[in-house]
Amino acid sequence: MSSYADSAADDDPTGEDPLVRAAAIQALGRWNGSVAVVDPTSGRILSIVNQKLALESAFTPCSTFKPVVALGALKEGLITPETKIWVGRRTRMNLTEALAHSNNRFFAKLGEMLGFQRVEHYAHEFGLGEKAGWNIPDESPGKFPSQPPKEGGVGLLTSYGQDIEVTPLQMAAILSAIANGGTMYYLQYPRTPEELAQFEPRARSHLEDLSEFFPFVKRGLAAAVLYGTAR
Repeated sequence: MSSYADSAADDDPTGEDPLVRAAAIQALGRWNGSVAVVDPTSGRILSIVNQKLALESAFTPCSTFKPVVALGALKEGLITPETKIWVGRRTRMNLTEALAHSNNRFFAKLGEMLGFQRVEHYAHEFGLGEKAGWNIPDESPGKFPSQPPKEGGVGLLTSYGQDIEVTPLQMAAILSAIANGGTMYYLQYPRTPEELAQFEPRARSHLEDLSEFFPFVKRGLAAAVLYGTAR
């Protein structure tokens, strides 16, 4: 396996925040991957480590799609933050616990409750299948399927991200919207002092109908870091 350094060495860091880039490189370590760092209050890209991988490649999101599923289920009134769902072995979990431990059975059940059309609706609300950036060369739009997986159905899509393809930029845009309370920004990548001086945020949408539910999802994401799968 090649390391990130083999690809990151080809990056052009012009216009990036040097402190943020140094921290991103250190965080990635020797893993062969990419890091995209975005200011969630404006959509400005502060750094991309391994730019080719971040822009041109799309990957199965696996569990990182679960926050979108959670928000859809909350908005549709299918669950509350305290609803407990049976996940096996006499165990029930609420949303915070399920996000913290990335419980696949919990999110498969949410997918089945939502149905594919509503899952698709919320995926497109968050820009999946579309480019996240504003005039960023070589950016891939990724893909959101037009139907649920033939094997496993919508539950496999909502628990594992099966048949979805996302880029690191798309995930950065989604998490930025969750962090800032619902504004989906076009991600911009100013590369010169002139571009930075002229930079202005460009909002693509405001997810106001989801605003009351973001705090519950952020609670689960924080729990994943504090004691769950991302600790």
